[in-house]
Amino acid sequence: MPGHNFGHDKPTTLSAEDFTRLLHQGLPVAAESGAVVERMGYGACVMRFPANEKFVRPGGTVSGPTMFALADASLWGAVLSAIGEVELSVTTNLNLNFLRKPGVAADLVCEARLIKLGRRLAYGECFLFTDGEEDPVAHATGTYSIPPDR
Repeated sequence: MPGHNFGHDKPTTLSAEDFTRLLHQGLPVAAESGAVVERMGYGACVMRFPANEKFVRPGGTVSGPTMFALADASLWGAVLSAIGEVELSVTTNLNLNFLRKPGVAADLVCEARLIKLGRRLAYGECFLFTDGEEDPVAHATGTYSIPPDR
């Protein structure tokens, strides 16, 4: 991720394995898509969607909903890596900007990080890449609500 110290110096409160379990149990479509949590650090999460013809829309590009889902799940992972397994931390806003056409024959990778973590809100960003390429295909920013009784 450009200019990012992955995971800061603080320990993560949720491991990649625990987040994968939560993600696959709570969102079965994540398991069906083959979503892989590659690594987590405090306030950071990297996820991958393996290349899949089901993700390709007419015109030969990865669908917007596929990229949105990967960004949302990755940023949720970054939030949980900092606050722990708080299932009701929910997306309140997510903006996705498509930058260029992603490759359809390669995996889609998302690198998410928190920019600000408060008591009630977390704000972060994601860069999505075609695996093996340097330039991002999309950029997302998002806000997550954190329940007061976490």
